[in-house]
Amino acid sequence: MTVSHAKRQNKLLFGTAGVPISSPKPDTLSGIKQVRALGLDCMELEFVHGVRMNDKTAADVQAAAKEHNIALSVHGPYYINLNAAEEEKLVASVKRIYDSARVGNLCSAQNIVFHPAFYLKDDQKTVYDRVFQRMTDLKNTLADEGIPAILRPETTGKATQFGDVDELLSLSAEIDGVLPCFDFSHIHARDGKHNTYAEFFQIFEKIENRLGKEGLLTMHCHISGIEYSAKGERNHLFLDESDMNYKDLMKVFKEFGACGTIICESPNIEKDALLLKKTYEEADV
Repeated sequence: MTVSHAKRQNKLLFGTAGVPISSPKPDTLSGIKQVRALGLDCMELEFVHGVRMNDKTAADVQAAAKEHNIALSVHGPYYINLNAAEEEKLVASVKRIYDSARVGNLCSAQNIVFHPAFYLKDDQKTVYDRVFQRMTDLKNTLADEGIPAILRPETTGKATQFGDVDELLSLSAEIDGVLPCFDFSHIHARDGKHNTYAEFFQIFEKIENRLGKEGLLTMHCHISGIEYSAKGERNHLFLDESDMNYKDLMKVFKEFGACGTIICESPNIEKDALLLKKTYEEADV
């Protein structure tokens, strides 16, 4: 699978990380219906504490997503480290990604997002090589089982975590069926930079240079307000209560003609998702 095999949207979709707060019920089926009622387009299934959806429910989720024309993605469990020193933790990490992809496929979700690894005490190249091998093996397993997942390692918010933009673009250029999840809040929080029009523009140029135009037409992104320190990400905030420069970011999305999905992870997920969508639609380019 190459970049071109990722499901290409013909526009930029906006949605929520999990079931909207305003949903009458907190379950996934109600959430999908509420996303559509709000005028949003996509929703990320939050498997962050474990993949606990059975196959019957997954089939119902797929049907609901089709009925309401909602694009789904999956956020895998937090407890993943493809650089784990202990074999038990490594095996468990790979299984969590695999389970996310298998159940996500049953739900019609192709994009499988996860935090890839920690450096621990290892150097950058050693960790890159380990993550590369483990993701290659996992992609081969998924391909053998006919699971057309796009594995989306997420840009991470701390310097202790593997997953800056360059690392993930390199993985994506080298491994069939792997593409980044660009968490722009994490990118900003990682070093307190990458929050100006010029810096956003440079990131998009880098994406196009490494992955081609298709890389910009199959994007999957997270955006929220973010609190951070010298050590990186601390927690998510409302967009307008943070320094996240989402207005210029939306302008750059529009200028590059980027397509795909934007998932809002602010505490008020649907309000900020709608704010992002409105800002994008009104951006003057």
